[in-house]
Amino acid sequence: NPNNPNHLINGNDGGVNISYDDGKNWIKLNQPTVGQFYTINVDNEKPYNVYGGLQDNGVWMASNESVESPSWHQSGQNNWKSIMGGDGMQIQIDKRNSNIIYTGYQFGTYFRINNSSGKRTYIKPKHELGEPPLRFNWQTPILLSPHNQDILYLGSNKLHASLNKGDNWSFKSKDLTNGIKKGNVPYGTISTLDESIFKFGKIVTGSDDGLIQISNDGGNSWELISKDLPQKLWVSRVIFSKHNENRIYATLNGYRNDDFSPYVYVTNDNGKSWENISSNLPKSSVNVIKEDPHIEDIVYLGTDNGAYISLNKGDEWAPFSNGINKVAVHDLVIQKDNKDLLLATHGRSIYKTDLSVIYSMLEKSEKKKEPQYIYVEDIRSSSRWGKKTYNWSDYNIPKKNAIIFSDTKQKNSFVLLNSNDKVLSKRDITLLKGFQYVNIPIEFDESEINKKNKNNFVKSDNNKFFLKKGKYKLKIGSSIEFFEIK
Repeated sequence: NPNNPNHLINGNDGGVNISYDDGKNWIKLNQPTVGQFYTINVDNEKPYNVYGGLQDNGVWMASNESVESPSWHQSGQNNWKSIMGGDGMQIQIDKRNSNIIYTGYQFGTYFRINNSSGKRTYIKPKHELGEPPLRFNWQTPILLSPHNQDILYLGSNKLHASLNKGDNWSFKSKDLTNGIKKGNVPYGTISTLDESIFKFGKIVTGSDDGLIQISNDGGNSWELISKDLPQKLWVSRVIFSKHNENRIYATLNGYRNDDFSPYVYVTNDNGKSWENISSNLPKSSVNVIKEDPHIEDIVYLGTDNGAYISLNKGDEWAPFSNGINKVAVHDLVIQKDNKDLLLATHGRSIYKTDLSVIYSMLEKSEKKKEPQYIYVEDIRSSSRWGKKTYNWSDYNIPKKNAIIFSDTKQKNSFVLLNSNDKVLSKRDITLLKGFQYVNIPIEFDESEINKKNKNNFVKSDNNKFFLKKGKYKLKIGSSIEFFEIK
C-alpha cells in the first residue's frame, strides 16, 4: 500500500493474505472462490458428496448441498472436510462403501483411506530391485474397475493392477510411453486411463508423450492406436463410451510446444480410424472430455477457456460457460442419479448445473424446430421477498433465471407477460450461441409498473413491487415458455 508500507497483500495459489504489520502477522481471506482444482469426483450417497483435489491445498469433500451461510460461520463448522494434504490429486470412491476413498498427492503418492476410522494405507507401487525406477506423472491417474471394486488400476510409465484394493500390485505392464526422459520432472508417464464397462480387462491408456494404447486382455498385450493422431502431444484424456463398445474419445494438449489448438478425436472402431471433432472450437487447449450417461449424442468438454457442449457427438460445439468466470476447466464429473454436471475449475472452484434442463430442451426441440429454446421452472412465492430477516441484514431479493439455448449469437427481446398476454416487462438482450442464464424480472420499481397491470404486483418493505402468485409466460422471438408463481 503506497499510503501505508506496513499494509501488504499477498496473492498466491492458496488465495489472498493480508498483513497490517509489515508481514509479522497475516490474515487469510477465505471469501474469494479461487480454488484451483485439478480433479473432481462424486459418490452415490443421498445427498451425494463432492470430492476435489486442489493445487497446494490437498483433497476436500462436502455434501453437494453445502452452501455458505451465516449459520455456518456462527457454528464454526466448516461443511468441507480435509481428507488429504499436499497437492490434491485424483479421487476414487468405492461404490459399495463411500467411506473407502483412494486419493493422494503428486507423483503417485496414493493412499486408501477409511473415512470413518481415519486409517490410511500407503499404496504407491514400487519398482523391483535391479529395475529402473518407475516414472509417475504429477497427476497420476487411478481407477477402480467398474466390474470389481476390489480391483484398482494405477499408471506410472506402466499400468499397475491390484486385486486387493492396493495392498499388493499383482500386475504391471510393459512401458506404455516413448520412454524419453527429459526435463526436471518425470516425463514419459501415463497421464490418463480407462476401462470399458462392456468388457472386463479392456483398458486404454494415454501418455504425456503422445501414445494411446489399448489392451483387450487386462494389460498382457497392447496395441498402439495413435499412429494417425498428432504426435508427441500430452494425452489429456482418453475414455471409453458408455453407449457404444467400440467408441473411444481422446483429447490431446500441446502445452509443451506452445501449441494451444484444440485436439479432440473419436474412434468408432477401437482406434483403427480416428475422426477430428474439434470442428468449430476456438483456439484453446482441451483438458477433459465427458460423455453424457443418459443421452448418447451429448458430449461435454473442459478447456482453458471454459466448458463446451455438443448435442451431436462432437460434430458441432456450443459454449457452456454462461455464469462462469473466464477460467480453465480441468475436470468434469456427472452425478448420474441426480443429473448434475460439476465442473472443476483451476482458479474459481467448483460449479454445478442441472442437466435435466438440457434433456427437457432436447425433447422440446425434437417436437418443434426453433432458433432458440426457453426453460424455466415454476417459482415458489415467498412472503419474505423485499423484507429483512434481521434488522442488520440485507433485503431478501429473489433471483430466478430462465435457461435459454440459442443456435446463433443474436439480438432479441426478452418479454414477460401475464396470463392475459399483457406485457409486464420487455428488454433487449444479446443471446450468445449455446446455453445461457437470463434473469427473470420479479422485482420492479414503481415507475416500471403499468397502472393497468398493477394488480399483478404486491409492494414490500423495500418499496419495491414483486410479482404475485399466478400464471405467466416468457417470450423470445417465436419461442414461448409458461411458468407459475405458486
